[in-house]
Amino acid sequence: MQPLPVIIVHRDQPERLLDTIDAFRAQDVPVVITVVDNGSAVVPRIEAADVTVVLAGANLGFGAAANIGYRAFLADPDAGEWVALAPHDAVPEPTCLSHMLAVLATQPRAGLACADVNDGMTPIVDPYLGGILLPGSVDAGWQPAGHPHGTLMLARRACLDEVGIFDERYFAYCEEADLAMRAKAADWHSGLVRGAMVKNTYVGSASAAIDYLQLRNTLLLVRDHWGRYHAFVRFTIALWQLGAGVLARTRRGPYWNAQARVRGLVDFLRGRYGPPPQHLFERR
Repeated sequence: MQPLPVIIVHRDQPERLLDTIDAFRAQDVPVVITVVDNGSAVVPRIEAADVTVVLAGANLGFGAAANIGYRAFLADPDAGEWVALAPHDAVPEPTCLSHMLAVLATQPRAGLACADVNDGMTPIVDPYLGGILLPGSVDAGWQPAGHPHGTLMLARRACLDEVGIFDERYFAYCEEADLAMRAKAADWHSGLVRGAMVKNTYVGSASAAIDYLQLRNTLLLVRDHWGRYHAFVRFTIALWQLGAGVLARTRRGPYWNAQARVRGLVDFLRGRYGPPPQHLFERR
């Protein structure tokens, strides 16, 4: 069986990276792994014939780092039909990839798919709210979804060839939804494979940077795919949520940060994308 290419994006979590590499090498299908390191202070020494480390040289963001691996995959016509992508702290169960590939073999128009994080939810893309979760409708097999989540996703070569790879303006968060929307416009389907289990319980980024990226990028996603009116509605909702969060802690989300939210709104209006302001990474 031809090895499945796996791209792992890493930054500053060497122990978790090694656990993730071990989990992919323990799959019941052969894999060949490319680790794209996003400017980490420490990059672990990995001595394995099926693991290659590529140094990005700086923190380019999840999407841009993933694109390094995607470009290499697309440039090699012998690398196969599918490529897997995961962050440095995703731990798939041993049958995860084989389960996904078996289900995908029954879905000829599947372009993007993700594994099951066992929350019973399905990612969708709302024209006003962007990426949100709704309860799933199937217990096993292929679950249609608005977009794959980034904990562990597979992309089909033909889909990436047609619609392109990640939009690097996003840096991190919402890039999967944007890619899925472009795939949908070209009649490619996205879904989640129930029962193909993966765990990811660690959040490695500063919460202020997450809040900034999720808000700014949601506005970008909504505007690019549904237009300025929908973005105006989403912007108005964000202003209301900001005021409500300032007045009542119970209305704050898990990563809520007033300064980050204000900056996210301002940068969206200015058209400033890419990495968050550096000081947001320093807030914990």
